[in-house]
Amino acid sequence: MAKQLPTNWIDVRRDWGLLTVYQRFETTVAFVLTFVIAAVIVVALWRLIISVADTLVMRSLNPLDHTVFQVVFGDIMTVLIALEFNHTLQYVITRERGIIQARIVILIALLALARKVIVVDLHTVAPATVGALAALALSLSLTYWLIREGEGREFDRDDTGRASTS
Repeated sequence: MAKQLPTNWIDVRRDWGLLTVYQRFETTVAFVLTFVIAAVIVVALWRLIISVADTLVMRSLNPLDHTVFQVVFGDIMTVLIALEFNHTLQYVITRERGIIQARIVILIALLALARKVIVVDLHTVAPATVGALAALALSLSLTYWLIREGEGREFDRDDTGRASTS
């Protein structure tokens, strides 16, 4: 897969003249967003390194303390979410996929929700908030499952245009 990316970038440069004005605009926006998100990733990674160094090396905080655990893993999840988002933009730039990929957006939302569950102090939030987080997790999971199942089905069409499973 590492060898695919340079080939795809070469393809984008080669096919630039064949793209419509809007496709060029879309590709340029995705390219700029890639750099913006890369900067966010660098800042988030730097913050994570400082946090872990402060916790483990300086021993100013107990790494087994629940609050420290929440902060460190929340920072790790932030970096992972940004990396996944940036990876998704690579598909747009190289024209492998369209700008909106519902399945990927749902997965990123699930990652963000998992981060929220990790960083929230369940002892201080209202029970309705916990219920709302659970309902959101269930809804996103069900939506992802439905999208995945829909993408996996291949239907044969008869002469009337109706789907048949034969």
